[in-house]
Amino acid sequence: MASSAFISIKRTKIPFSLNSFSITKFTLFSTLIKNHHQKISPQITSPPMAKKLPFTVSAHGVTWNDPYHWMRKTNDPDFINYLQQENLYAQSFMKDTEKMQKSLFSEMISRMPSKISTPPELWGPWLYYQYIPEGKEFPVLCRELAAESKGWMKTVSSYVIGVAGKEQILLDWNEIAERYGYVHVGTCRVSPDHNYLAYTIDVTGSEQFVLHIKDLQNDCVLPTLRVEGVVSVEWAQDSCTFFYTLSDQNQRPYRVHCVKLGSDSVHNVPLFVENDSSFCVDIASTKDGKFITVNSNSRTSSEVYVINATNLQTGIQRFCKRASGVQYFLEHHHGFFYVLTNSPNAGEESPLSGEYYLSRCPVENLQSTCLQNIIEPSEDVFIQDMDMFNEHLVLFLNKEGSSSICSVDMRTIINCKEQMKIDELNPWFFPLPSDMCTIAPGSNHDFTRSVYRAVVSSPVMPDVIVDYDMSRKTFSVIHQEELINHNTKYHSNNGERSRNEFLGTPLKKEHNIQNNGVQRWSDFAEIYSCQEKQVISHDGKRIPLTILFSLKAHKKGQSPGLLHGYGAYGEVLDKSWCVDRLSLLDRGWLIAFADVRGGGGGPDPSWHKSGSGMNKLNSVSDFISCGKYLVSEGYVHQHRLGAVGVSAGSLLVAAAINMHPELFQAAILKVPFLDVCSSLLDPTLPLTVLDYEEFGNPQLQAHFEYILKYSPYDNIPEGVCCPPMLVKASLNDSRVGVWEAAKWVAKIRDKTCTRCSSSVILQTNMSGGHFGEGGRFGQCEEAAYEYAFLMKVLGES
Repeated sequence: MASSAFISIKRTKIPFSLNSFSITKFTLFSTLIKNHHQKISPQITSPPMAKKLPFTVSAHGVTWNDPYHWMRKTNDPDFINYLQQENLYAQSFMKDTEKMQKSLFSEMISRMPSKISTPPELWGPWLYYQYIPEGKEFPVLCRELAAESKGWMKTVSSYVIGVAGKEQILLDWNEIAERYGYVHVGTCRVSPDHNYLAYTIDVTGSEQFVLHIKDLQNDCVLPTLRVEGVVSVEWAQDSCTFFYTLSDQNQRPYRVHCVKLGSDSVHNVPLFVENDSSFCVDIASTKDGKFITVNSNSRTSSEVYVINATNLQTGIQRFCKRASGVQYFLEHHHGFFYVLTNSPNAGEESPLSGEYYLSRCPVENLQSTCLQNIIEPSEDVFIQDMDMFNEHLVLFLNKEGSSSICSVDMRTIINCKEQMKIDELNPWFFPLPSDMCTIAPGSNHDFTRSVYRAVVSSPVMPDVIVDYDMSRKTFSVIHQEELINHNTKYHSNNGERSRNEFLGTPLKKEHNIQNNGVQRWSDFAEIYSCQEKQVISHDGKRIPLTILFSLKAHKKGQSPGLLHGYGAYGEVLDKSWCVDRLSLLDRGWLIAFADVRGGGGGPDPSWHKSGSGMNKLNSVSDFISCGKYLVSEGYVHQHRLGAVGVSAGSLLVAAAINMHPELFQAAILKVPFLDVCSSLLDPTLPLTVLDYEEFGNPQLQAHFEYILKYSPYDNIPEGVCCPPMLVKASLNDSRVGVWEAAKWVAKIRDKTCTRCSSSVILQTNMSGGHFGEGGRFGQCEEAAYEYAFLMKVLGES
């Protein structure tokens, strides 16, 4: 996909670099293998009090004292001891919930099938797939030769594994985790000839990824090609040459290197270097594999270079010169570059909106000034991304505030002589069960295929893997995430078996399903209500609020509730199916998702900008308005509303608590970004310079004064009753320093009501990173702990 050219480096819960192979939602995050035979610790009844050391901070004529600044030295024995004391206090605080935690954990794992797998995807002569073995935490990436292999394919098979149908394991996450105690796989790239696998792993949680190359014919890792600090990898067409990016001391990818297998030197002369610290470098292959794009991106601007992957002697050529506010994402199709850009007039600086156009230019005339606009946005349909195949163009759209995907015949695009709107191109919109659904791309490696694989999900529908046939305009449900040991009936698609799962809603007849028997979108819509409301914010803006609750267990005006928020980087809040939520819903809890400004999910591309930078307070006000709505409309009891934020989402939640401490009665802040002003004043920290475009640059007085208005750590009110909080951090977190959580908790204890602040606990993973627990059992254990905390402080049901 085109926008994969932008490397994701942000204070976010989304992985640094998504793998080429995706096993829906079960996996691909880092994890820590825990020791479950810990020593019994003594009970601690009073929270630890952190020491204070004088430290003065000054900026723009403003001076303030920060007595917990010393926590920035994470190797200080006093700091490590403080974190350990906080962990012991959290353990004592949660002691009376251990039975509930075990019960919740047992519920969650009992819903899981013993073995989880993805349907195979045909790519070249191979079928690639993933599965999680019974009793294991993590996935295994495998392949088999396709059964229809004939002629030359059988010749190839004799060199590789000999017999079609024999499984070949390419990468086993479990082996790495068992060896190192932690695993985070950053990226996987199979060479065009399918003989090599390039992959990156982090085994410490610090996100310092190490590149390895595996020879798939001989089933061995090449010992001479081990490179540290790698972020992205791509192969040239010869399958012997590969490109990779290296990061600097702040984990900013800034250099591109090219290496040929068998060469002596790994760090040769870089092919490209980005010296501007506000830009990151990513590399991506076009879908047809004929070009490598080198993409240097800030949060809002991009500069793109291209390399001919079939003829490396031509070197690297610049496609566009960077211009403020202008972004470009490139694909290639039969001699033309197709460009997704927010600048309809080539090279125009600072376009007025975030609306994207599709343009093109011939390969031989590689200049952004020669672009011909092909597709323009309409009043209510905006282009967000694209994917390109030999016969079809796939467009990801925001249509009247809802996500959708359509395909367009490439012949229509090729013959297009003037700029057109999407509706004029005879698009086929991929059918979805409801407007509440999200749709995410599958791997879709094969440029020549006319079938597009996607993952469809909703808050009430387990993930469905669907193949959309773009030529025939039909689709097939290939696989749906299993749910076992639930108290409702499920009828299988083919009628051959019945499982103790859930009742399905049949597809409409006009969808022309290909499989034998009756196919179904299987969901929980008759058991759980999922509603979207529009909440009026402080300035009259309508904020989308998704509300989820059990039709049987929820009690109007009495039930507890949990409000999720994020509101940064234009990211859409994840509202897809999560089986763990059933443990709350079945106990009468309401779960809500506020698509506040600053994130995605709004009606148009301006939604992000209207809640970032000098508009960040809009995000906080939106979140507060959504919380008040849940209480005033009787969805949640006024004293039983909790909030949860992850990373930059914690800024949103904590700022809302500072402004309205009486609104939320509990909060969970995970790897929280809270000391906003101090962090952005320090350009030596990872992400700081990159985040100036998202949060503002406090080196500028106007920005400094604005940030100081909402920075959670700097606005804790004196003497108030703060709500109970579970604050979770990781010692090796390279995105959000562990000290942010520690300083916040220490200052909360110092400034707010002593009795109330004793219900604020800090839990630090002493060997993990930003993404914390990630194996399927580890995720359940983490969720059980968090739910037990909420039930302790808000009541079980």
